[in-house]
This record gives sequence, C-alpha cells and structure tokens, in this order.
Amino acid sequence: MLISKMAAEGGGKEMNEIKTQFTTREGVYKLLTHSEYSRPNRVPFNSQGSNPVKVSFVNVNDQSGNGDRICFNVGRELYFYIYKGVRKAADLSKPIDKRIYKGTQPTCHDFNHLTATAESVALLVGFSAGQVQLIDPIKKETSKLFNEERLIDKSRVTCVKWVPGSESLFLVSHASGNMYLYNVEHTCGTTAPHYQLLKQGENYSVHTCKSKSTRNPLLKWTVGEGALNEFAFSPDGKFLACVSQDGFLRVFNFDAVELHGTMKSYFGGLLCVCWSPDGKYIVAGGEDDLVTVWSFLDCRVIARGHGHKSWVSVVAFDHYTTSVEESDPMEFSGSDEDFQDQIHFGRDRANSTQSRLSKRNSTDSRPVSVTYRFGSVGQDTQLCLWDLTEDILFPHLPLSRTRTHTNVMNASSPPAGATIITNTSSNTTNGNNSGANTPGINSLSATLPRSNSLPHSAGNTTTANNTNKAGSGGGISSGIMDSAIATGVSKFATLSLHDRKERHHEKDHKRNHSMGHISSKSSDKLNLLTKTKTDPAKTLGTLLCPRMEDVPLLEPLICKKIAHERLTVLIFLEDCLVTACQEGFICTWARPGKVGLLSSQNQASSPSGTVV
Repeated sequence: MLISKMAAEGGGKEMNEIKTQFTTREGVYKLLTHSEYSRPNRVPFNSQGSNPVKVSFVNVNDQSGNGDRICFNVGRELYFYIYKGVRKAADLSKPIDKRIYKGTQPTCHDFNHLTATAESVALLVGFSAGQVQLIDPIKKETSKLFNEERLIDKSRVTCVKWVPGSESLFLVSHASGNMYLYNVEHTCGTTAPHYQLLKQGENYSVHTCKSKSTRNPLLKWTVGEGALNEFAFSPDGKFLACVSQDGFLRVFNFDAVELHGTMKSYFGGLLCVCWSPDGKYIVAGGEDDLVTVWSFLDCRVIARGHGHKSWVSVVAFDHYTTSVEESDPMEFSGSDEDFQDQIHFGRDRANSTQSRLSKRNSTDSRPVSVTYRFGSVGQDTQLCLWDLTEDILFPHLPLSRTRTHTNVMNASSPPAGATIITNTSSNTTNGNNSGANTPGINSLSATLPRSNSLPHSAGNTTTANNTNKAGSGGGISSGIMDSAIATGVSKFATLSLHDRKERHHEKDHKRNHSMGHISSKSSDKLNLLTKTKTDPAKTLGTLLCPRMEDVPLLEPLICKKIAHERLTVLIFLEDCLVTACQEGFICTWARPGKVGLLSSQNQASSPSGTVV
C-alpha cells in the first residue's frame, strides 16, 4: 500500500503506476480528478482504429468571469463544454453542444479567437473523409461545409487552423501531403478545381485556383512526400512550420510563399511541431522518439531531447514558465518600440516576463539569462517536461579551431552483450561542439540511463560508433573498440568503414535507432517514401540532420506515465496544463499554487481564466 501511495505521488518506482502529481523547480503539479472532462458516461472509449482525441480552447470573455470553453472529439462524437479548469468540478451532464457524425469522424478543430463572443463562436472541424465544417456550437448552427463533395481532396484532414489575425481565412492540411487556403466567404464550386503554378521550390510547390469567379481553395500547397502531419504558425503569423511523414520540418514565409529553412528527423516521420513564444526556436517530435530543437535564425538543429520510449505525438511550449533573470539592466539598448519590433508574441500580453524576454532578444550580448520550458507527450503514455537553457542556446566557442573530444558510451555498468566504445573525433570545427563547455553534449553520456535514454543493445552501441565526418577537411578517425563481448558485435565492428556506413543506413539505422515499435506496414511505406527523393544516408551527418554526438542531448526534467492509453493532447494554460489520452479523458493538472507566472490581463485572447 505504501509503495502504490508513493508511486501515485510521483516518488515510487512502479513503472505501471499512473502518476497523479509531479514536482519541478516551481513546485508540485497536481491532477484535479474533479476537473476531468470526457463523454458524459465517463466510460473509457474503445479507441481501436479511431482518430486521435484533440482539444481546443477559446475564451468568450463573458461577464461572469468564466469565459473558457472547451471542445474535444472522441470517436464519432464532438463535445462543447464550459471549461471550469481549476475553479470548479466539471459538469458533464450539460454540454453546450454535442454532435454525432455518421460515415466520417472529426480529426481536428480550431476556434477563431478574434471573433469569439459570449453569443457566438466560429469553430472549424476537420474530418477523416476530407471535409471541413464551420459550426457555431453556441448558436448550434452549421453554417458551411467545405470540400463537401471531396473534389478538392479525398484524404483525411490532419490539421486545421485559422490564419492568425484573420476573421475569414483558414488553412487545412491533409494526409495527401497537400495544404489548402480557404476563405469562409467563398464557395468550393461544383467541379474539381483547376490549378495554375504560382511558385515552386525544393520539394514543394504552390498553385492558385484558376476560375472565372473567386472560389475555394485560394491556394494549394504540395509539401514533401507523404502525409503533412501538422503545421503551426509563428507567433507573429508571418511564418509557417510544417512537419511531414517524409521526416522533414519545412519552414515557410507564409505571405511570400518562400522556403525559409528545413530540418530532417533523425529517423522516421515527424508528427508534431510548435514555436517558442518569441518565434526564435521550433520544436518537432515524431517517430524517432526524440524532441528536436531547431533555431529559426540559424536554420540548424541546436539540441535533441530523449526521454520518450515511443513516438512523440505532441510538443508545446509553456509560455508561462519561461524564466528570465536579468544580470545588468545597464546593458540594454533600444526603446520599448524597438523591443516590440524585435519580438512578436501574436497576443499582446503586457507582462514582466515577456517584456524581459523581448529585452533579452533585442541585443546580441547576453544581459539576461533565459530558460524556455516546453513539454511533450507520446504514445508511451508519458509526459516529459524540458528546459532549454543558456548553455544549449549559446554554447561557448571552442578554445582552438581544432578540438578533440571523447565520447564514452554506456560508461555506467553496461548490460550483458553491450560494449564500451570510445569515439574520438578530431578536426571538429563546429562552434557548438564543445564537449567541455556544454554538459550533456555527448550522445550517450553516463548520466543518460537515468532518463530512459537510448536502449542499450549491442548493435545500437556499435552503430552509434560510426565515425563522424570532421567539420574542417572531412578527415575521418576510426573508432576504438575497447572490449568486444558479443561476437556479433566484434564482427560488425571489423567491417570496412564503407560497409559499415552502408549497413548502418540501410538496415541498422532503422532497426537499432527505432526507439519505438514501428509496424511493418508503416516502415514499408517509409522505405518507399525515402527512396523516391531523399536518401537518409545522405542527410545524416549534415546540417539537415546532425549525428547524435554532434548536438547536445537534453534530459527531461520530469518523465512520468500519466495515462493508460497513448497521449494525444498537451496544452499549457495560465493556471494549469491539460492532457488527454486516446480513451477520451481530458485531464487538468493544477500548477503549483494554481497560479501561473503571467497575469491574464488580456483574457479575450488567452484560453485561461483567473483563479477565483
């Protein structure tokens, strides 16, 4: 009894115990069982073959002070409730609106925060058969159906979002890899649209709709290979980050329709993406079980985080726990207007943390210490929280241009069959590759097993030993085998470098670095995709996809199992964070003291209420 009590409090070692609280430097986050939202009968949903449960929030800014509204889909059903959060228990017997669909299932949804009032909200809902519906769950009106005859796209809607700052434009992505821009004022037409090429680039093209009168879609984007799994607008609405099944993150200038930068997953498809509050960093997650941090300004991977044991389904920044410490205010330069120009927050929240963050970003010197907090949830039913700190964001330059560093892998008591390998690479001129100055930069350091890091299989250790190309002249140094316990490992290690590289990329890269279990169906599909255009063997070790040992590896602050089924939602609100699993349970976790770091001075644009 004592063990299960400890586990419930987050201190036990029982792996299968569901945690109901966890502790970070801010304090204790607690699950509010009375604030759980689900179908009214509270029966776990049999999720076989169903689309992921998704959650959308909106604040209608009514006079009662309880303006938060929540929408979620479970199977064929869509619910719209008053969201009481940390204030009061959820009353599931009184949904404001409930819809049950036949022949198709809701897959995603998004509120228009600009137009939301206590009397009316505009909610877009995407469906598994490709249609998009515009509904008002307060007025209970179905106003419009887009792609009704499926003439525009027949594949599943993967993501739908209102264009920031617009009352009428919205963007829809599909499993076909296409993305369409719609205007709610226009019709879709009774025939399949004809397109005219507007712009073409590397692995993407954009077409306009050719017709006598203006009709939907206004634009058709074809992005990458395979499904376009998710997209996210930058906080200022000017850029669009897309993640696809081909494993690429592509960032576009949305208005100019131009590619800004790309990144390749370590392996497999990318499933989710989000922006930091200041638009300087993008985090993506996917089938490599990693979270990857990409710098928008430098267009390069600056860190990877490993804590999940299966695919990462959602990543999100916590706008309210981005901590800023000022060191010397005299170093600041520029006016408040300059700071506003330097940083775009999408929402005008006048608050100390974000204004200090803008000061931090308004100068190239380092007057302020900033830590970004983000979270991730995955199919392993775990929630991870991560801190992106100064030593990762601004690594010190190496003392000399040529630097030798040693990675000792699995140094702490390797399991039977594993080998201890030292990988010495010289001539490394990457400025961010200083092992001495950036803790955790080694791909498999001794501290990693504590945070569910890379699995310790013999093959995995050896493939990780593939020598990396040096930054300066491409000089290659061979790995040194200290002890070979398993004969298979030593045989593999004695292959010629060329053979090892080929085998690594063709077979072992997928098998041994697959930290989740990929069904043969999806991996076959992946093989087809990668062979058509981009060979992973050519991207690994480049700026698109640096090797594991070439970028810092983050450890999660916390990594807790919080559900029985795979997790599909993570949203940070001011006084709580919200998670949901495929069984259809939406959970509210109260922040320490139930109060966030930022004040809700602009409730209309923030889906959070004030603690009453």
